[in-house]
Amino acid sequence: MKYDRYGTPRAAFYGRRKGPGLSPLQKTVLSDLVPKLVLDISTPQQGSLKDLFDVDVTEIWLEIGYGGAEHMLHQAELNPHIGFIGCEPFVNGMVKAAEGIRDRKLGNIRLFDNDAVFLLDWLPPQCMTRVFLLYPDPWPKKRHWKRRFVSSANLDRIIRVLQPDGHFRFASDIDHYVNWALQRILKKPEFQWLAECAEDWQLPWPEWIQTRFEAKAVREGRSTAYLTFERRDPAGF
Repeated sequence: MKYDRYGTPRAAFYGRRKGPGLSPLQKTVLSDLVPKLVLDISTPQQGSLKDLFDVDVTEIWLEIGYGGAEHMLHQAELNPHIGFIGCEPFVNGMVKAAEGIRDRKLGNIRLFDNDAVFLLDWLPPQCMTRVFLLYPDPWPKKRHWKRRFVSSANLDRIIRVLQPDGHFRFASDIDHYVNWALQRILKKPEFQWLAECAEDWQLPWPEWIQTRFEAKAVREGRSTAYLTFERRDPAGF
């Protein structure tokens, strides 16, 4: 078994970590800028997570698998007093995020460059007010379904880091994965689905920006489901 620099088995992550080759400028971003933005979770978190950012923040949001970083950068620009932690193991995604942070002069984003499970286990309890999981890999083949990020164990991890009344937002254009996610999330008494009518999950959130994954879905004739769940205390019911 191979272990990464966090002492965690690499088998926890499935998929390629590198995509198309980087240009010389992107390689410079990877070597010079990305290390300044990446969280080091090799030791327990000391002090407040809010101290990780270059600007004062009032709360922190987490995006798991930010891809090309369009959504995270957009949200960070709209909400300069909210801290963002973006988790993305793919090198190309990290470079795109770092370029966007530099170009937009954003001081409210930090990155994590490995499996989100490691980060979720490192974070202190109830430290997030919002968690995003947008267009996660659907792993369409049945033999790979166990690799899907939405699992009972990972939902428990998200529940642990979300503050009471915090929101978990999930988006996917794959109907089977949407149903899969709903079945598992609704089994958790800590989550309440905030949907009173079809428009609540058929329409994007007000501050939404279309990502490349959604653009691909539109081109291929698929619609997206936008699901919002609120973190509740089961003992309060």
